[in-house]
Amino acid sequence: MRFFILCLMLSFGLAEVALAQNVRIKDLVEVDGVRSNDLVGYGLVVGLNGTGDGLRNSPFTEEIMSNILERLGVNVAGEQFRPRNVAAVLVTGDLPPFARVGGQIDVTVSAIGDAKSLLGGTLIMTPLNAADGQIYAVAQGTVIAGGVAAEGDAASVVQGVPTAGVIPAGARVEREVEFDFTQLSNLRLALREPDFTTAARIEDVINRRIGRRAATMLDAGTVTVDLAKTGANSPARAVVAIENLAIEPERRARVVVDQRSGTIVMGSDVRISRVAVSQGNLTLQIEEAPLAVQPNPFAEGETVVVPRTAAGIIEEPGIGLAEVPGGTSLSEVISGLNALGVSPRDMIDILKSIKAAGALHAEFVVM
Repeated sequence: MRFFILCLMLSFGLAEVALAQNVRIKDLVEVDGVRSNDLVGYGLVVGLNGTGDGLRNSPFTEEIMSNILERLGVNVAGEQFRPRNVAAVLVTGDLPPFARVGGQIDVTVSAIGDAKSLLGGTLIMTPLNAADGQIYAVAQGTVIAGGVAAEGDAASVVQGVPTAGVIPAGARVEREVEFDFTQLSNLRLALREPDFTTAARIEDVINRRIGRRAATMLDAGTVTVDLAKTGANSPARAVVAIENLAIEPERRARVVVDQRSGTIVMGSDVRISRVAVSQGNLTLQIEEAPLAVQPNPFAEGETVVVPRTAAGIIEEPGIGLAEVPGGTSLSEVISGLNALGVSPRDMIDILKSIKAAGALHAEFVVM
């Protein structure tokens, strides 16, 4: 297993990526009210090459197909049809903020029956509803599936996910979200990662660059801006003046560990208090070597298998009792563990134990 350690540190003792940078406010906050909306619809994909739903196992596919044909003036009441070139799907998409009637958005199409592939299929006109039950867009078009499937008499192969795909610009906006941005008197900036220091710095830089004490920090996650004090002639102009201002954001000390890949990511502000560490491994080995004993020539008897077992316990070299002085950065501890040849899994266990002992002063996230 390859072991990657990404140490984002301010010290220069290791090969690290350091140097804190200023970040634009637009990359740290969301403007209250400026958001996308989720859309979902239930539709039918046709034109499949025998890879659609088995209608005996997916009766809802037959129902929607009958409804579509009846709307088109085709009477199928009482008819028995079992085509394999159609599939029932769920269609999802995001209605972006300020989307206008006639605009186009991307949609994702996913099979919900036992269809094997949506390759080459065409989505029939499907209304897309929002959480309020209203239709905001209508989707239709050729599905671009994200995989491939092939099947023979005795074997089959599937690469990717052929039962899901996308339709770029496949939905047209039919209704706008009722939100008049121009009537706002205050802007609420919601921090993506709430932090009091970061919010205070956003307030300070807005008041310093725009003046008139326009910004006020309400809490760790919200900064409000009085548009009347910004001097802008519209809320949109005020956002333009604010979102490109840059600050240095604060972040919590955090260590992220991925046990599957052995990846450890940490920040420069992670510190360890004085702690002693001792680690070692015990390996139990059991080897079976049964011996077959044959009877003497021309003697009456049977072959007997005599069990032979060799068992032992091997203690692999580990870390003796080592003391870590207080104030040591985690990068220095990782560097020392690497120098001792500690395996990735053992290193993660050591970090867990240091955290459990209360000596690792950071949020510990295990993925």
